[in-house]
Amino acid sequence: MLGFILYTVAGLVLYFLSDWILNQIEVRRGQRFENRSVVFFVIILALAVVVFSLIDHIMAGHVG
Repeated sequence: MLGFILYTVAGLVLYFLSDWILNQIEVRRGQRFENRSVVFFVIILALAVVVFSLIDHIMAGHVG
């Protein structure tokens, strides 16, 4: 049950963090990306791999 909650919260945080990162990149760039959804996907995918691997590592010590 704890894993389910952790993954859900992590997913929500990653979504909003990825959106914020994308907006910051576009502000510095001075214009929006033409394929904005692809850039968003790359950002959230990279963050998700790292964060979910970390959660797996943490949860490996907790059984149940």
